[in-house]
Amino acid sequence: MSSPHSKSEAVEAVLAAFDEGRTPERSVYRAAVRALLTVLAERVPGRSVEVRIPPYGAVQCVPGPRHTRGTPPNVVEMDPRTWVETATGRLGWAEAVTQGRVRMSGTRADLSAHLPL
Repeated sequence: MSSPHSKSEAVEAVLAAFDEGRTPERSVYRAAVRALLTVLAERVPGRSVEVRIPPYGAVQCVPGPRHTRGTPPNVVEMDPRTWVETATGRLGWAEAVTQGRVRMSGTRADLSAHLPL
């Protein structure tokens, strides 16, 4: 079964730009990041972890205690390229964390069981 993001033209365009050594167009990059965040939120529903990909988007996911005010206790943040690469399997979660490309806090912030999408 193919993953939903594989049908996203934006994701495919961003991956093609990476392969060609180009920076994707901003609107396409935003669409790809948001498409992948949507897949994550659908596959891992919940509100205990906030995944932030500035400046393009954020979602809450992972079952557990719900966060409602202030800074969430479980946060994952990374740049758009790292997100696209980890979400599509081009970069492993452990490798991204080891390289310092992922900032995370909280006991539920490990997304390794949920990536790639």
